[in-house]
Amino acid sequence: MTRHGKNCTAGAVYTYHEKRKDTAASGYGTQSIRLGKDAIKDFDCCCLSLQPCQDPVMTPDGFMYEKQAILEYILHQKTETAKKMKAYEKQKQAQKSSSQLESKSEERERVERFKTRENSIVSKPINPFTSGLNKEGEKGRTDSSSAESSTAGPAASSSQSLPSFWIPSLTPVSKPTLLKKPSKAVLCPMSGRPIKMNELITVRFTPLDSSLDRVALLTRQDRYVCAVTRDVLGNSVPCAVLRPSGTVVTLECVEKLIKKDMIDPVSGDKLSDRDIIPMQRGGTGFAASGVDLRAKEARPVMQV
Repeated sequence: MTRHGKNCTAGAVYTYHEKRKDTAASGYGTQSIRLGKDAIKDFDCCCLSLQPCQDPVMTPDGFMYEKQAILEYILHQKTETAKKMKAYEKQKQAQKSSSQLESKSEERERVERFKTRENSIVSKPINPFTSGLNKEGEKGRTDSSSAESSTAGPAASSSQSLPSFWIPSLTPVSKPTLLKKPSKAVLCPMSGRPIKMNELITVRFTPLDSSLDRVALLTRQDRYVCAVTRDVLGNSVPCAVLRPSGTVVTLECVEKLIKKDMIDPVSGDKLSDRDIIPMQRGGTGFAASGVDLRAKEARPVMQV
């Protein structure tokens, strides 16, 4: 559809373009947009700072971080966990003290009821001439009192059970939110799995030109190569990290060369399948790169 056709408002139908335009202007409905290459980080960038790593480390799930950034994140999460645990312990102590007070008050009420019941026991002499009349009068009084209590019982119970916003004594009261016991495990900001400092793997990239300094190297598009095949690394090249040496190689090199004898080509250590960690790389801007390049924002929806 041409530009003039999209902006035409004399049509008899409500077009898809007009619907999208009105949705974006009204503030309602879920908005989706396709991300470009500028919105995707490079394969050698930190997942927290989104900047090229100077001292890169990697988690066992293949996510790369700047060492300083991930250590600060872990320390911050531990501090927040300690604060939450302190608040949880305070709440626990308050609940314990309140339960003790309730048990003491219940015991006191039980003793008071027992005392009143014991004090109400009084022995009186029985008159044989008036005992029958007294029994008939007491029976009539008990019947009338039971009828009154039966009629007043449902009303009193309903007034006590139902909340009311007009009577101060029956106004509903919100209960305090109970805190749950926080977990002491620090979760990875990308995978959501627990991470530890001693599980971080130091990554060693092989620069394309070793004579360049770091500033000159970051200004280039092709910065690093495979340590074995010398192939240029990028977002379109699947890579892996060898755990013993931290060397970055391509997955093609792993499949064709390294998996034949399972020996680290740099350090000479014996490898296992657990020591070969695929690197989580960014997208390339193409739809066939295997990365979800569409972002969505959920907003309120008006339905009729």
